[in-house]
Amino acid sequence: MGNFRTMNPIAWFREKSRQLLQLKDTTHAIALGTAIGMFFGFVPLWGFKTLLALGISRLVRANLLATAIAATLHDVALPLMPLLLRWEYDIGYWLLSHPHELPPSLRLSHHSPSVWFHWSTFLTVGRPLLLGALVIAAPVAVATYYIMLVIVERSRAKTLAPVEEKPTA
Repeated sequence: MGNFRTMNPIAWFREKSRQLLQLKDTTHAIALGTAIGMFFGFVPLWGFKTLLALGISRLVRANLLATAIAATLHDVALPLMPLLLRWEYDIGYWLLSHPHELPPSLRLSHHSPSVWFHWSTFLTVGRPLLLGALVIAAPVAVATYYIMLVIVERSRAKTLAPVEEKPTA
């Protein structure tokens, strides 16, 4: 039990951020990989989001490690996930309904778990949830790309700046 440490989310976040800034790749590839990882972090395809993110990153030649780190960083929001999923569902439901209206109360608790995985549940819950996730994820990914471009460029400028030596007398 000597190696057991308590989870410190802030230290974990700092460590992952430091790892992102130390990647050896172009600023574009790192920023694009981070944006793709953040985008897929919002998508409620939990078993596949990292694989999908890595596949897309490979296709567009983004940094794969930046993608994996960003998808993992997104999991810091895990305690807020029920709220985020509800917002995604509400947005998707509102967009799919004609005339637009907010969804009624969502009650899956009285159903057995087998109902949750039935194809009709995907149409009634999964489709609005996925659409809402895409609506939230797209602007976050675009903002992440441009923010990461600036952060990586500034970080590299600091490390490449010449160190001024003090004259010795």
